[in-house]
Amino acid sequence: MKNFFVGLLAVACAFFAGCEAVTEMKDGVRERVNARNEPKVRVFPGDKRAVYAAALKALDGIGFRFVRGGPAQGKMEAVSGVSTNDSLRSSRQVSLKFTLAPSFAPEGQAKGEMTEMSLWLTEIIEADSSRQAGQGTSTPLRDTPLYEVYFRAVQQGLGAGTKD
Repeated sequence: MKNFFVGLLAVACAFFAGCEAVTEMKDGVRERVNARNEPKVRVFPGDKRAVYAAALKALDGIGFRFVRGGPAQGKMEAVSGVSTNDSLRSSRQVSLKFTLAPSFAPEGQAKGEMTEMSLWLTEIIEADSSRQAGQGTSTPLRDTPLYEVYFRAVQQGLGAGTKD
């Protein structure tokens, strides 16, 4: 009977020690997922309305369509066209979302109104639209040149350079 309680105590200790390891692992996974969902950020010279107008104009240049948002809100959402594979069974679309916030020029640089843009791009894939219509998966896009293309188009719309 004494061996049973010793064994039970050993199992309980192992279980509670494992809980801490699982919690640490879960925190590590959460940090990696949050890092993937971080926006790309650029600072543009100009007020929020001017940057918003340039960003709206830049959508046409990259083939996106405005969905919702406004300069007073400092937010915008847009989507690309839907592309399909050769068999027309799966589809892909990219979603663009940004927020605008006032920013301040660092010391030593010219004073003026600055606006910070936080940009998220998400890929939406529907793997088998013939059998599971409307059941797509969304994945944040991290390493795509589309971020820089869009930032450059906004910069050209403003007619000025950006600050990282």
